[in-house]
Amino acid sequence: MSRLQVVSGKGGTGKTTVAAALALALATEGRRTLLVEVEGRQGIAQLFETEALPYEERKIAVGPGGGEVFALAIDAERALLDYLQMFYKLGSAGRALKKLGAIDFATTIAPGVRDVLLTGKACEAVRRREKHGGYTYDYVVMDAPPTGRITRFLNVNDEVAGLARIGPIHNQAQAVMRVLKSPETAVHLVTLLEEMPVQETADGIAELRDAELPVGKVIVNMVRPHVLDEAAVRAASGDHRDAVAKTLTAAGIGGGTKLVGPLLEQAAEHAQRVELEREQRAVLTALDVPAYELPFLGDGADIAGLYRLAKELRKQGVDA
Repeated sequence: MSRLQVVSGKGGTGKTTVAAALALALATEGRRTLLVEVEGRQGIAQLFETEALPYEERKIAVGPGGGEVFALAIDAERALLDYLQMFYKLGSAGRALKKLGAIDFATTIAPGVRDVLLTGKACEAVRRREKHGGYTYDYVVMDAPPTGRITRFLNVNDEVAGLARIGPIHNQAQAVMRVLKSPETAVHLVTLLEEMPVQETADGIAELRDAELPVGKVIVNMVRPHVLDEAAVRAASGDHRDAVAKTLTAAGIGGGTKLVGPLLEQAAEHAQRVELEREQRAVLTALDVPAYELPFLGDGADIAGLYRLAKELRKQGVDA
């Protein structure tokens, strides 16, 4: 399985929750996973009910199989200081530039620099090795920008490499792209069984393929169980309304006749949703991309919910 797992998705699909569950699912049998966020929202800290993540790798959870999950909120300014120290040995001079506002200028104004720094830091974690020669992390999971920006975010290093044809910036961009366009990386897209998220997922997959970035899995999130289908609704309507009322009365439910209408309305809405979801599943199937499905969490995405989702991902073959 690819060592860099990038998770994107349309806003509202739960991509941060899925990224966290994926990191937990991969942290098994002594393995170490680094969960990275790049948008400055501190969504990971909220999910794991911990204080805001600093610009350092911190252990935040133990995986269901006994591994460890570390987390890092990548800050572009701090990453640029690291970059200046690594390639130019600026040290205190770099900190002086920060005080003068030059670092903030570079990360907010210079085209592409911010995304190069963010992806570069994640790729550095993928390549990093310990003194004994083994990798520091078995997997790095990135909670990436939404689907509409993911291809440009990951491919911006190519643009920078084209602008700087020699020197450390060029070499850094090329090194990052070697990771991002290799089997070491998989870009997963999170969706719901709704028209807009599915269409954005289809568009995102097409863009990733055009950019020769490795498409991983489609992860269908918040899947609700199918309680009734259309046949069941038809059986409970029309000539059968009286039978439904009698059944409710026999079950000891008072006012059964008055409940028939509202119950059948809910049943009809459920059947309509089932049909719409069937149509969207067909669209996803046509994309010819392997998929995982995760259940809707009625109690919300708390820590217990994350472990439940991690278990589901393991059952469906994550790291199999």
